[in-house]
Amino acid sequence: MEIFDIMQPLSRYDLDVNFSSTLHISGGQHTIHVEENNTAYGFVHQGDLTVSINGTSQQLREGMYFSIPGPAELSPFVGLICIRNGYKGFLSFGGPVERLGRLKYIDGCSDSLLISPPLKGDPCLNYLYVPPRLNQTAHTHPSVRIGIVIEGAGYCLTEKSKTDLIAGGIFLLPTDEIHSFHTDDTPLRIMVYHPDSDFGPTHEAHPMINRTWVDGISLAGENRYRTRQINEFGTE
Repeated sequence: MEIFDIMQPLSRYDLDVNFSSTLHISGGQHTIHVEENNTAYGFVHQGDLTVSINGTSQQLREGMYFSIPGPAELSPFVGLICIRNGYKGFLSFGGPVERLGRLKYIDGCSDSLLISPPLKGDPCLNYLYVPPRLNQTAHTHPSVRIGIVIEGAGYCLTEKSKTDLIAGGIFLLPTDEIHSFHTDDTPLRIMVYHPDSDFGPTHEAHPMINRTWVDGISLAGENRYRTRQINEFGTE
């Protein structure tokens, strides 16, 4: 694990060999340019962020998270910016983040999928809650993880080091690094960028097709749907 000063401008490139990702830290000093066909994911830790897209501006407040496709400009702000290169996502933002996650996670932790992958395999933005007095089971991830501690304190153990985590800390976990999060009397609240997913809608299964019925049978996964409709995808 590497950890970075949120007030120190930084750019780190090529952070995942399979899912090209870049970490930018503006440090409240530099404008970040999101190129066309790239998408920025992140979190506003302090102050405001002004996003400029196609001649219009949108202001995001402290505590908000975002997904912003390029071309776009992000004004100098204090927070996390991860850019998924070669991927065109949706414009999305929200916040503040609920304290507890909506989904169960390892060892009593919880998480929420704040920005979902529009299609299975696409990037996503997650929130992780690590409760007080927890010693998490050591584990790995098959792609890079980039996160920011938005509240609380704790530490992360890897095979090589113990890294203290405090609010505002930005961290990088390389692919397949064994790690675990630990807390004492306070929880850890963390926002995490994932460059990929094995979850999400597919052309064969998504809420609209799953809940469309013909003669009492859902069209999801039906051979007649796949041959008649998917082969004509985008032609009508």
